[in-house]
Amino acid sequence: MNRFIRRLGDTSARHPWKTLGAWAVLAVLVVGLSASFGGRLVDDFSAPGSESAEAMELLEERFPAAAGGGALAVFAVGDGEQLTAVQPVISEALSRIDGAEHVAAVRPLRTSSDGRIGFAEIALDVPSSELGTEPFAALVSALEPARAAGVTAVLGGEAAFLNDEKAQGAEVLGLLAALVILLVAFGTVAAALVPIAVALTAVGIGFAGVLLLARGLDVSSGSLGVGAFVGLGVGIDYALFIVSRYRDERAAGRSNAAALSSAMASSGTAVLVAGGTVVLALTALLLTGVTFLASIGISTAIIVLFAVASALTLLPALLTLLGDRIDAGRLRRHRRAPKAVVDTAWWRLAHRISARPWPYLVVGSVLLLTLAAPALSLKIGWPDAAGSPVSTDERKAYDLLAGGFGPGVNGPLVVVADLNGTGLVGADLPALASSIAADPGVAEVGDPQLTASGDTAVLSVLTTTGPSDPATSQTLQRIRSTTPDPVRVTGATALTLDLNKQLSDTLPLFIGAILGASFLLLVLVFRSIVVPLKAVLMNLLSVGAAYGVIVAVFQWGWFAGLFGVEGTYLIASPLPAIFFAVLFGLSMDYEVFLVSRIREAHRSTGDNAEAVARGLASTGRVITSAALIMIVVFLALVANPDPFQKMIGLGLAVAIAVDATVVRMVLVPATMALMGRANWWLPGWLDRLLPHLDLEGDAAPHTPVLVPAQASGRLDPVAR
Repeated sequence: MNRFIRRLGDTSARHPWKTLGAWAVLAVLVVGLSASFGGRLVDDFSAPGSESAEAMELLEERFPAAAGGGALAVFAVGDGEQLTAVQPVISEALSRIDGAEHVAAVRPLRTSSDGRIGFAEIALDVPSSELGTEPFAALVSALEPARAAGVTAVLGGEAAFLNDEKAQGAEVLGLLAALVILLVAFGTVAAALVPIAVALTAVGIGFAGVLLLARGLDVSSGSLGVGAFVGLGVGIDYALFIVSRYRDERAAGRSNAAALSSAMASSGTAVLVAGGTVVLALTALLLTGVTFLASIGISTAIIVLFAVASALTLLPALLTLLGDRIDAGRLRRHRRAPKAVVDTAWWRLAHRISARPWPYLVVGSVLLLTLAAPALSLKIGWPDAAGSPVSTDERKAYDLLAGGFGPGVNGPLVVVADLNGTGLVGADLPALASSIAADPGVAEVGDPQLTASGDTAVLSVLTTTGPSDPATSQTLQRIRSTTPDPVRVTGATALTLDLNKQLSDTLPLFIGAILGASFLLLVLVFRSIVVPLKAVLMNLLSVGAAYGVIVAVFQWGWFAGLFGVEGTYLIASPLPAIFFAVLFGLSMDYEVFLVSRIREAHRSTGDNAEAVARGLASTGRVITSAALIMIVVFLALVANPDPFQKMIGLGLAVAIAVDATVVRMVLVPATMALMGRANWWLPGWLDRLLPHLDLEGDAAPHTPVLVPAQASGRLDPVAR
């Protein structure tokens, strides 16, 4: 495999302008097609085959008006005042809303018992997730007459939660921080800018490719956000690993062409394997059976593939064109001579750990298990406006509605009765409504609405508890268990509760598939049973630590103020799957880069302890820099006021930090020291069966590695 990557890199380097031209043509083609034929992003949060999804399909077929999205225009005045005193401005606002894009109808204002709070239901002709930010902004502007008169006027409901414009700019913050880290790592402006340029190219073309994919498939709006951060992170990291190896080879006295060829054969091959593990983990999201998660997995995998392709072709072309100018813009006046690997803290650390592996293994494992312990209390739910910052309109609307009409008004259940040849007739509807109203968790049941043909009836049910309250789930289960078969329950709350259940049910299969596929891939690459098994177990610890920190901060409220978190929250149900796919793939990146250098050194020396020390010394600084880039990119999300975005950013950053420090720099050396020669054990019969995917091949390391001379104590280069 390394020969193929070497040839690919050599070809790109021999024809740099043709390579750049090919990428330019690709960019123009994909972006142009995306602009002309790209599809719309669609958020489908249903669980296929669930009762709520089937009921929604029935509504879309027979009662489209009830299947469309909706919002709530909420109005409030101060204590001692009445809405009736400002009825003219409220009527004007509702009239303007009625004429807005995608508004099918505006129902009459409903007022609370004290006359201070009121809301009008806004029926949309599209699902709430497809309304879009511009039409939503028009609805917000329509409330201006009421606001100008001193009335609190805000939009609430599902459409408000899904379409309110969130804070942006985290990607820019992440890029700026990444640039600073690269400047420190490389010491030159040119070397720092190259990885960022390569990553931005990959992400830009990948974005356009995802929009093209949306032409034929449902692609979630979250796909671009996750894809942007993962794509930037891996794109910069992959280029960083290759550029770092290239500069090491040049520092050893090799020509630019020879240095680049060697770097591509070794680090380039590792990039291909690392990218493959990320893609495997992401595409496993298909196994959840949830459309929006599957689209996140496929879309992010596409962007990662572009990141790998750009690192293996575009990067060699750029490095060839730069030549010695890769050292342009030096931040230090005098270039420090590169240290031999034995002259680094990493080399000494690895030997210290190898000399006494058990204490390091025990302490590192206890630390990770302690961080992961809170994950045992993980409780999932679906994010709603109750978790939004109190300063947002959607949260104000949520609180006003709950105060004036009870928490259930923020997420009504929708009961759909099929009257078409099912034995249930219109005369049975009053009894059905009475049966549902008798449930202790039900606050109110609306009058049945019939289709024009009379074959379907819809009843709106308000619960006594809020949408994310566990008691609401119990109420839903009781209603379903006591209603006849032709009756189905749907609505935003039922859809999300069914989705939570499906995610919980499919998570073991999803995790098992990722573990199995990653293990097999690493067996192929490293020709070992022990190394892949160790990698899988340690990556599980990294992911577990991320879960634990998220539970402690968001669910328990520990250190919440430090991260700008208001209150406590259930963990968003999609996050465990997203975390596992992204983090397991990224953790495997560092495993591949570190262990490939250890294996390279082991083949050269045959000394297990020395091989681990040299591998860590060769990659420690680079892995640390790569991890810092990932961490700052993900931490940029923590600045977002949305708790869901904060969860994603903090969880990913913690896992990368733990993986690149405790796991890669402590646990890997400790376990490999304990296992000794067994690290590279592979049964002979299995070795003969498996195809060979060699990471090094004839790409021998050329960086001088100094070892203590036995006689004189001086440092002599090892013969290659």
